[in-house]
Amino acid sequence: MRAARRAPAAFAAAACALAGTVAVALAVAGGPAPEPAGYVSEAGAPESATVWPYRLGLLAVAAGLVLLGVALPPALRLATGLLLASAVATGVSAGVSCRAACPLPPFDRVVLADLVHGGASIAAVAGPVLAMLVVAATAGVDRPLRRIAVVAVAVALPLSLVAGLALLLVGRSVLMGSVERLLLFDLAAWGVATGLALGLARAPVAVGQVAGGAGRPHRQRILGGRWPTSGS
Repeated sequence: MRAARRAPAAFAAAACALAGTVAVALAVAGGPAPEPAGYVSEAGAPESATVWPYRLGLLAVAAGLVLLGVALPPALRLATGLLLASAVATGVSAGVSCRAACPLPPFDRVVLADLVHGGASIAAVAGPVLAMLVVAATAGVDRPLRRIAVVAVAVALPLSLVAGLALLLVGRSVLMGSVERLLLFDLAAWGVATGLALGLARAPVAVGQVAGGAGRPHRQRILGGRWPTSGS
C-alpha cells in the first residue's frame, strides 16, 4: 500500500481508538464497579447493564488496532503483527465475559471464562506496549512517530510492571484498578496520537502555483514533519 493511501486508514484508526475508549469509559462509569478498586472488565460482565456498550467499545478498539497496523510503514512490520495479534485478543476479550467482579487467580476461584477473558485482556494490552517499544527502537522511523512512542512506552513500561505485581501480590484493589486505568489511557492516547501523526504525514497537500514555474499546481506529502516549500 502506498504511503498516501495509508492516510485514510490512519485517521480511521485514531477515530476508532477514540470512540472505543470513550464507549468503554462510559460503560465503566455506569457499570457495577465505577470505583477505582474495580476492574475495567466488570462493566462487561453478562449481568451488567453496560455489557453491550462495553463490548462494542472493545470491538471499536480492535478495529482501530487493525487499521493502525495497516497504516504503519513497511519498516514496522513487527509492530503491525503485534497490533493485529492484540486486535484478535481484544475481540476475544469482548466476546468472552468474566463473571461478576472478574475473579482472577491466585486470590479467587475461577472458571474457564474468567481465565479466557483475563488472558485475552492481558494479551490485548501487551501487544500495543510491545508495538510502541518497536516503534521507539526502530531506526529510520519518522521523528514524530518515535517521539510519541518514546513518551508512551516510558509511561507504559513501569505501569505494566506495577500492574503485573499488583495482580499477583494484591489482587482486586485501588492500586490495581488505578494502574489498570492509567495504562489503558496511555495505550489509547498512543493509538490516537500515532494515527493522527501517520495520517497527517501521509496525506497529500495541494500546493499553489510556484513562483517562476509553469503555473501548474503540484502535490507533495508532509513526511517526517517537513512541510513542502515553494522551492521544492
